[in-house]
Amino acid sequence: MRLSTAAANAGGLAAGYLLDRLLGDPRRFHPVAGYGQAAAALERKTYAPSRAAGAKHVAVAVAVPVAVAAVAQYATRNKPVARAAVMAIATWTVLGGTSLRREATRLADALAVGDLDEARAKLPSLCGRKPDELGPAELARATVESVAENTSDAVVAPLCWGAVAGIPGLVGYRAVNTLDAMIGHRSARYEKFGWAAARLDDLANLVPARLGAVLTVLVAGKGRRGAALRTWLRDGSEHPSPNSGQVEAAAAGALGLRLGGRNDYGSRVEVRPHLGDGAPPAGRDIYRAARLSAAVGVAALVATAGHALAAPVRRAAVAWMWRRG
Repeated sequence: MRLSTAAANAGGLAAGYLLDRLLGDPRRFHPVAGYGQAAAALERKTYAPSRAAGAKHVAVAVAVPVAVAAVAQYATRNKPVARAAVMAIATWTVLGGTSLRREATRLADALAVGDLDEARAKLPSLCGRKPDELGPAELARATVESVAENTSDAVVAPLCWGAVAGIPGLVGYRAVNTLDAMIGHRSARYEKFGWAAARLDDLANLVPARLGAVLTVLVAGKGRRGAALRTWLRDGSEHPSPNSGQVEAAAAGALGLRLGGRNDYGSRVEVRPHLGDGAPPAGRDIYRAARLSAAVGVAALVATAGHALAAPVRRAAVAWMWRRG
């Protein structure tokens, strides 16, 4: 990889991140929403209550956008300005950190003035829990947990995949993560059909979730890094998800909170293990979680853009070692 291409990839990641920080998600004609509609249309043709049908659905729904992204990457291989522009647009499209924090703080604002109806109305934009009977404490816990988990899914993971695989990595990760949100949950309809989507999303987030936990420890406030590290190492694997617990446990330690408990999703109820040793979250803790999320995002950008920029150095080092061997 040429240095100019590596610089374009790194610069595109940085520019896309800044666009997300400044603008948030596009208000109209969001490409991810369009992709979701296309995936839903495909599901109507491919659905069958079997893992094989689900795997075929995922293969087509991921391969098509990745192929388009690969064409864009190939077409800009010798055009660093065009590569940086396409990377920036793709990065902005797949990131969701700013919108995540905005929705979370709006819910916190509603709790601050005692408007439970407004807070409950905003919760579905953050997670799939049934909000109808949740009080302030449970609304706060659901929001803090969602901010922690989605900081990994909507910020760290897309940047990781963009740094490793460029435009196809960005697009492919968002396709996988979107499919998991659509069909990867446990329900009568998707228990088998959604299996492949859920497992592929687990695999795609395996490294990013742990990087997100490491970054959470590093950016934790003064005197909290030790607690964040201890809580992550002790509680991260207690969560039923192989990835969500990593970042939630690290965030619980960094914020000095206790997460986990009974979660009602309407069609099912799950009792999650407790993560952390502090008090349960209150409304004001949502603002702290949002600030922590923003700090993790900055750290993730530095790490991933640096990785992309260093690609030529890594290749030269591997080639030198190969020749020496």
